[in-house]
Order: sequence, then C-alpha cells, then structure tokens
Amino acid sequence: MGKIRVGTCSWTDPTLISCGRFYPDSARSAEARLQYYASQFNIVEVDSSYYSLPGERNSYLWAERTPADFLFDIKAFRLFTQHPTPPKSLPKNIREQLDPELQQKGNLYYRDLPADLVDELWQRFESSLLPLDSAGKLGAVLFQFPPWFYPGSRQVDYITMCNERLPQYRIAVEFRNNVWLNENNWEETIGFLRRNDLPLVCVDEPQGFKSSVPPVAEVTSDIGLARFHGRNTETWEKKGIGPAERFNYLYSEEELKPWAEKIGELASQTREMHVLFNNCHEDKGVVNARQISSLLGSGTRPQTAEE
Repeated sequence: MGKIRVGTCSWTDPTLISCGRFYPDSARSAEARLQYYASQFNIVEVDSSYYSLPGERNSYLWAERTPADFLFDIKAFRLFTQHPTPPKSLPKNIREQLDPELQQKGNLYYRDLPADLVDELWQRFESSLLPLDSAGKLGAVLFQFPPWFYPGSRQVDYITMCNERLPQYRIAVEFRNNVWLNENNWEETIGFLRRNDLPLVCVDEPQGFKSSVPPVAEVTSDIGLARFHGRNTETWEKKGIGPAERFNYLYSEEELKPWAEKIGELASQTREMHVLFNNCHEDKGVVNARQISSLLGSGTRPQTAEE
C-alpha cells in the first residue's frame, strides 16, 4: 500500500484566512500559517505558481518552515499549459525584451514568444523549484491543460516536450477536455501516459460540460493524484469570477465514501497517492480533506501534539 497524502490546493486563499474557522488567532504571519497548516496535513498544492513564476526565495522558505515529511505539489505556470497569459505576469526583464506589439497585447500564448525567451522562462521555473527538490519536499509539478487542448499528435508531442524540459522533476497531467478519456481515446491516452511514466490526475468535478472529465480512477505511474474541484454546476464555466467562487462546494461524507474506496485501491497500485481538495471557498477544502482523511485512516495526516 502506497503512502496516502491528503491536503488542499493553497493554504493562503483569502476566504480561508478571513473565515476564521481554520487558522488559530496566533497564526497571523505567512510563516505561522504555513507551520500550522503543515501540523494538520502532510501535503499542499501551490497554485500561485500558475499565475506567475515562483521565486527561489519562497521555495527556500517553504522548505525551511515545514516538517521533513511534508510535500509541495506545484502547479505549472499558465504559459506552459497553453493558457492565455497577461504580459504583466511575466518577469519584468523578460517582458521588456518582447516586441512592443506583444507587450501591448491583453494576453500572450506560448507560441507568441521567441524561442530564447521561452528557454529562459523554463530555466527560471526549473531553478525556482530547486530548493524544494533539494530538501526532498517537491512532489509533482501539475500541468493542467485547458478545454481547447484536444487529443492529437501535436498535443502529445507538446506534453512530451514539457516532460523533457523538467527532466529531474515528476510532472503530472490533468485534462480539462473529456475527449482525452472517451471510449475512442482512452486506451491511447492511458498508454501514452504509462509509457512515459506520467501520472494521470484523477478528478472529481461537475459533469455535463465539454470541460468535464469523468471521475475515473486510474494509475499510470508510481505516483497517483486525485484532485477534487467540487460539483458546483452553476459556477463551473461562469465567466468573470475567482477560483473561490468557482469551486464553492462542500462535499457530503456520502459523496466522499466512494472516492475513499477508489483512493485505497489506487494506493495499492502506487508508491504514493496525493489527494488534494480544490474547493477552496472558505474552509470547505479543509473540512473535506479532514473528512476523507478520517475515511482513509489516521495515517494520512500528521499527528498533533494533543494526539
């Protein structure tokens, strides 16, 4: 049985901090909040790295402030996953090297940038994670591809290229287009991931949309991942809202029980399972992470001094 780690996607969401139901009054600083979070869970996902490249200094501090057995999964920068990327989210010195026309664009895509700047961005992203990797605290680097990322040879080549860009790290793949896992493409998709030792991110999310990936439980590597996005159908594809509102959903224990069984089965086929709750509105992710930890057994979370 592989080790099962349970946590949430972000420990700094403003609604989690402001709701007052998770962090004690004493946890007022960034350091204190991370230390408290790490006393409750043994893994967390960093989502801020999707919006801008993380800094080596932050990675060093995260590693320094957490226990030896704590892991960080890191979400890949949005340019690398072919999402629209505002020029202002690029490092200043890279932005200044862009053609004036590109600097004025509302959004840039991976294909828009010159090859030398793309190389520099990859190098910076790789370097930013080195302190975590050196401390043994880097889990998986999550590549969440957008709904318009359809199956095809070019897309498969692109995923392969991403993996080759980060040879010393373990990248995991999450699809936001259900065509990858339909009956016509299932075997090819799973086979590709297994041949390249790439973990498939299993998801629970609202169904009935083109961006809805079915809640399959499948192992494609020695590490397994499951991410819970909630089941809020009203906000799943709503425009102009933030993540906390989009993923505003509290799972019931009855909804989590089947997943606890699936996760136990996946763990029996892997070295390690990462179970992460992205329903990040207020403390909903925390509540559900604790619930599924209880369903899975106490070994999924750190023990506090009181225990």
